[in-house]
Amino acid sequence: MKINIKTRKMTAGALMLAFGIILPQLFHLTGIPQAGEVFLPMHIPVLLAGFVIGGEYGFAIGLLTPLISHFITGMPGTPRLPFMMGELAVYGLVCGLLYHKAKLKDKKFGAIIALVASMVAGRLFYAAMLFVAANLLNIKCGGAIAAVTATVKGVYGIGLQLLVIPPIIYAAKKGGLIIDSNRKSKGTADR
Repeated sequence: MKINIKTRKMTAGALMLAFGIILPQLFHLTGIPQAGEVFLPMHIPVLLAGFVIGGEYGFAIGLLTPLISHFITGMPGTPRLPFMMGELAVYGLVCGLLYHKAKLKDKKFGAIIALVASMVAGRLFYAAMLFVAANLLNIKCGGAIAAVTATVKGVYGIGLQLLVIPPIIYAAKKGGLIIDSNRKSKGTADR
């Protein structure tokens, strides 16, 4: 049975989107105050989407996950929503582009390099959005310094991402679960 690469990507994307909505809820069930801001659970599925299905899908998952989560769960809150959408979209895009297009998937530490680079790019974009909002649009959001505060507050989440994502990507790559658009789909056996 042949499975189209686009179908595989859409299915994987839907799973990552669902995971991005469910995982933060599980962290909030722990009772840890501000678990989402501390452990950054929504970031993990978006970053995985970039690795597994590429930058374009990672970008879309990054935009949609916080938006859909907001309407279903109320989190993230309205003031943070556009900033999270932008930040997560950059995570998914940069991660996927570096890993797939820049061929980091063929390098020994490619997953770690793509992960760190996308985390830095996402936070810089977040800081730029906050700067524009505070200084050009006169929105009270703390400005770019709020990105530094969020990074310090989320240091455990950053550590968690660095700890769990590379082994997942290594296993996915070894198991043939990384969906490569340049490869012809031969069906389920090509995973």
